[in-house]
Amino acid sequence: MSRAHQCHQPNAPNTYPDDPDSDIEIDIQELGPRANEDGEQGRRLQERKITEGGGFDSPIPLRHLHSGVFRGAARRARRFDTNGTETTSGSGADDPQEAGREDSSESYNVGDATPLLNDDTTDQPRKPRLGLFGGRLHLPNYLSRESGYVNVDANDDGLEEIQKVGIPRSISVGQYPPPRFPPNAVSNAKYTPWGFLPRTLYNEFSFFINMYFLLVSLSQVIPQLRIGVLWSYIVPLALVLTLTLGKEAYDDIARRRRDGEANKEPYTILRLRDSSKDPKHRKIGQTRTMKSQSRKRTGNARQHRLDAIVEEEENVGQNNVLWNIEVDEIRIRSRDLKVGDVVKLGKGQRVPADLVILQSYSTESTVSIIAPVTEDVGSIMKASSLPKPEMETSTATTIVVPEDTQRPGSQHSVSDGSGSGETFIRTDQLDGETDWKLRLASPLTQTLDPREFTRLTIIAGKPARAVNEFVGKVELSPRRDIPFIQGTALDQGQTPDSTTLTAPLTIDNTAWANTVVASSTTILAVVVYTGAQTRQALSTSSSRSKVGLLELEINNLTKILCILTLTLSAVLVGIQSFYTKPERKWYVSVTRFLILFSTIIPLSLRVNLDLAKSVYAWFIERDRDMPGAVVRTSTIPEDLGRIEYLLSDKTGTLTQNEMDLRKVHVGTVSYANEAMEEVASYVRQGFSNASSMDASQQAMLVSPSSLLNATSVAGSTTRTRREIGSRVRDVVLALALCHNVTPTTEEENGHTVTAYQASSPDEIAIVRWTESVGLRVIHRDRHSIALQSVDSSRIAVRVRILDVFPFTSEGKRMGIIVQFLQGVESTTTASTELGEIWFYQKGADTVMTTIVATNDWLDEETANMAREGLRTLVVGRRKLSGQQYADFASSYKEASMSLHSREANMAQIIKTHLENSLELLGVTGVEDKLQENVKPSLELLRNAGIKIWMLTGDKVETARCVAISSKLVSRAQHIHTITSLHTAARASPTAASDTLSLLAANPDSTALLIDGDSLSYLLTNHRHAFISLAVLLPAVIACRCSPTQKADVALLIRTHTKKRIACVGDGGNDVSMIQAADVGVGIVGKEGRQASLAADFSITQFHHLTKLLLWHGRNSYKRSAKLAQFVIHRGLLISVCQTVYSIATHYEPNALFRDWLLIGYSTVYTQFSVFSLVLDRDVDEALASLYPELYKELTPGTSLSYRTFFVWLFVSIYQGTLIQYLSEYLVGSATDGRLLAVSFSALVINELVMVAMSVTTWHWIMIASILGTAALYIGTVPFLGTYFDLAFVWTWGFVWRVSAILAVSLIPPYVIRVVGRTLRPPSYRKVRGV
Repeated sequence: MSRAHQCHQPNAPNTYPDDPDSDIEIDIQELGPRANEDGEQGRRLQERKITEGGGFDSPIPLRHLHSGVFRGAARRARRFDTNGTETTSGSGADDPQEAGREDSSESYNVGDATPLLNDDTTDQPRKPRLGLFGGRLHLPNYLSRESGYVNVDANDDGLEEIQKVGIPRSISVGQYPPPRFPPNAVSNAKYTPWGFLPRTLYNEFSFFINMYFLLVSLSQVIPQLRIGVLWSYIVPLALVLTLTLGKEAYDDIARRRRDGEANKEPYTILRLRDSSKDPKHRKIGQTRTMKSQSRKRTGNARQHRLDAIVEEEENVGQNNVLWNIEVDEIRIRSRDLKVGDVVKLGKGQRVPADLVILQSYSTESTVSIIAPVTEDVGSIMKASSLPKPEMETSTATTIVVPEDTQRPGSQHSVSDGSGSGETFIRTDQLDGETDWKLRLASPLTQTLDPREFTRLTIIAGKPARAVNEFVGKVELSPRRDIPFIQGTALDQGQTPDSTTLTAPLTIDNTAWANTVVASSTTILAVVVYTGAQTRQALSTSSSRSKVGLLELEINNLTKILCILTLTLSAVLVGIQSFYTKPERKWYVSVTRFLILFSTIIPLSLRVNLDLAKSVYAWFIERDRDMPGAVVRTSTIPEDLGRIEYLLSDKTGTLTQNEMDLRKVHVGTVSYANEAMEEVASYVRQGFSNASSMDASQQAMLVSPSSLLNATSVAGSTTRTRREIGSRVRDVVLALALCHNVTPTTEEENGHTVTAYQASSPDEIAIVRWTESVGLRVIHRDRHSIALQSVDSSRIAVRVRILDVFPFTSEGKRMGIIVQFLQGVESTTTASTELGEIWFYQKGADTVMTTIVATNDWLDEETANMAREGLRTLVVGRRKLSGQQYADFASSYKEASMSLHSREANMAQIIKTHLENSLELLGVTGVEDKLQENVKPSLELLRNAGIKIWMLTGDKVETARCVAISSKLVSRAQHIHTITSLHTAARASPTAASDTLSLLAANPDSTALLIDGDSLSYLLTNHRHAFISLAVLLPAVIACRCSPTQKADVALLIRTHTKKRIACVGDGGNDVSMIQAADVGVGIVGKEGRQASLAADFSITQFHHLTKLLLWHGRNSYKRSAKLAQFVIHRGLLISVCQTVYSIATHYEPNALFRDWLLIGYSTVYTQFSVFSLVLDRDVDEALASLYPELYKELTPGTSLSYRTFFVWLFVSIYQGTLIQYLSEYLVGSATDGRLLAVSFSALVINELVMVAMSVTTWHWIMIASILGTAALYIGTVPFLGTYFDLAFVWTWGFVWRVSAILAVSLIPPYVIRVVGRTLRPPSYRKVRGV
């Protein structure tokens, strides 16, 4: 759509030279600046010289630019009409305005690759070439604003900061961007449709076994090398590839289907539609069809374009005005969001893209609070001899939000800030921090009518990973509400509003993708980054194809088998040359032997393992103890049994992110659990009595001094009792006032309930606790707080907020200065006066110890709470006189105006005037609720030999408390803390080395707690020393970690230890870590399924992880290891028989078993019995959980190692040699069908009996498969007359020969196994007692 206030209003004369070529050979510098640059800047630009000795006078109108100008538009297929509907265009000739806008959008700086223009021409980009086939023209005089083009003065204050983050992009709000911006789609798929086959085939043939059989199959095309029929080699390989590729395709299609669910999530956007361009309002013939027939126009195309431009210029002043803009709310899918769209979000909604907030307004129910004196703040401050605080004054604090506030375009006039542009978002799914973040709309956009959003231009830096940084600006262009008329004041460049307003944009004005709106507000925000360019996507590593460790080990074993095959072939050919004269070339004989012995390298091994993985996935997804479990990557279930390092997120993974105040200590008495009832009785005594239960009577407001005179509890008149009650009330009052919590009301099931908004869940937990004991925060704004007695439902306390000192990671404390109102409170009138001034502060015990007055119980009690895993907060207060506060306010204001060391000066003033000798009121202990069964789960995992790392974006103190409460760190372990190492290293170059040396003193009983900055410093400067030491520690807790740091740590552990690591998380900030791990486990979180969708395995609770690893993982690995051993044994057995046969036939490379016998042996005659081993188990589930040490035995890979491989190799050689040798010896003929019948039957039955001998726990399917396979073989013998002597098969001579061979081949291995288990019983036999 076009925007009227940004269209060019020509000043040039209406008559131009009639030269048809006068508009072709021009220089780009001849084009004038934008005509809509008004004021001093526009005049300055028009006077500026572009080239030496040249300039420009009047701008050249667009209708004199033709030919190649619109050629670029003809190549763009996708367009949007004025209603925002996508259309297909073959030419842009039918709608020159849209074509021009799209062309200029791509030519100008809507994208990331075009810098802002400066006044200095030396900084301008390379001059475009103009000619018949030249580059696209920059159009600076017509619709230039529609392309998002912005002229920024070189002296602009915001330009320097913007350039620090890269080349900026300019976004016109409500306009559609060029197609260079990526779609706003979530994609966890590993493959693209066109890249699937190349990537999967490359992955498959990177395995030696597949490449080997590909070469063997291709060799059968050569007649001299052909041994059997061609299909007997091609079909097995094709079957293997088909199954494997089909499985990968199925998994990837499932990922795309899940991504599609997320991408289809509906969102409401505001479509800013120009009604003058609506087809219903257009003149007949004005609308043109943009179809393929426009491509056929040749001679008339130029005239159509010029006519359209003339028509547009004639209608510039008539149609493009603000009152023609209509705002429509439409619902679209998340993936259809575009840069420039205005999105409407409410509480609890996930942010679908990176947004800049334009407006925010409250949607809560009406709350009415009478504020009696705030309209006369100045006089009150004067009367009390206090300096007037630096704050906005409000004439009322009644929050009245009408129903129409939810409708865009309605006017919001709410005095308490409901329309002030404030909102809270949760970022735990982005950066892992549990604190809510306050976000603000720019004052420039907060009061705009949504129709005026078309006047906005957002200038932002290029996409970046930094989730806590953003530099940009918003521009509000002049209004163009008055139609343009030639010769009027507007023609002379004078407008009622000719100034472009500019405001800076920071991180406080943004909401990144994957965050969640937490407060009861509705926000309108413009999309600035989409899809792959969002902070979330840039912090997420691309998905990779994961290969299990077992497959890599088997790949190495197949290489050994290949070497064995090559060696055996060369030896046989060499021996043949000594005894006989070869009929073939030596290399031909070697190749034929290699083909004959190709069964040594079992192609079916990959098929069996892939099918087994599907069975394991079926078991996991149908486990009743793990409801909702999903296997998203079914290629690595065996790795679940080999995990040695577990990297876990904290928030939402180990904890529920729900805080609860569990304990309060007031110096002499500690209250917890049921004792909180006593606290409630003290509160009722102090606050309910002051607030009369009779609504018609007046109630006195409470202050700290008045609490001293509170009535004693009946029957308790002792001085000690009164003192304890007074201290308890003081603590509750302090906690109810010292916070940044804002109460809101919401409708739930038809009832009005009070909810709280804050940047920290800790503060919400404390305020909820004060409400539970009888003192509710009923109102809070920037200037005042009102507390209500829960029992009497009357206002008990009113205070004015003088100063607030928010919590910071460095300060670790929060303070507030309030002035209590004294007097009478009623529902109809208010008669109060200003009273006492108090400074309240709460913070971590590490900093508050030096601030509060000397005491003898603080350190002991905080240590006790810390051992219980509680977050401790020390609460103190100090009374200030009017003069003391005046002195502080004056000094603090002076420090805040300093240009150098401002923060340090302000902190020093606070410390000098306030933070000394505070009265210690008490200590609180807040618990972060853990997920269900987290403690026993972590203990089981630790006993299983898994080292656990907790990587979180939260604070150090929070992580320490969770590590202790969850038993991640045991009581016997010491927590070694490393923080601010980068700062310490500047002061002492040996600080890092000294810290590592201290940590290395006792690594077995030391847990490491480190912050993100220190971790980054060590990984940069002491990477090898740090990681070598860290991997030895039983537990590591890393705090303030960014998503990229989490992924780097996971990758570093993988590469350094060569061990299997698993990463578990629930948020979008964990996706990079999950994808970097060998095994990624995602927990379905409260705020989304980003981690679950990107993970290899998805579960719903953390404690499900123990069963996933200790039971399913262990079984998957042991079963696959046994299955691989039998498949290798099966291939070796038949190859050894072939070797003995070749020796007996004078070393000729002729096949013993051909065609169906060769294929049938490894498929129908042995496949079902061998594959049934995937149902075997050595212990039951209860024993696996009771003895987690069983898991530890598997991590070195003992079930399938070089030792077990060579054991099976010798068993195969022994059995294969005896079977073939005894067959030839007992039958007496090496070429008769009798030999094939005896040797082949002995092979099949030997394999079935070996499977039965290896079973630990029988399953009915295993019995059925073995007996069924034997019956199947017997039933197919009559059809094998081509290979067997059937007359001999049905004789007793055949039976006793086969029985004798089997007895010799099977009894010795069985006896050796029984003796070995007796002398050295495995662990599973010990725990089973057998």
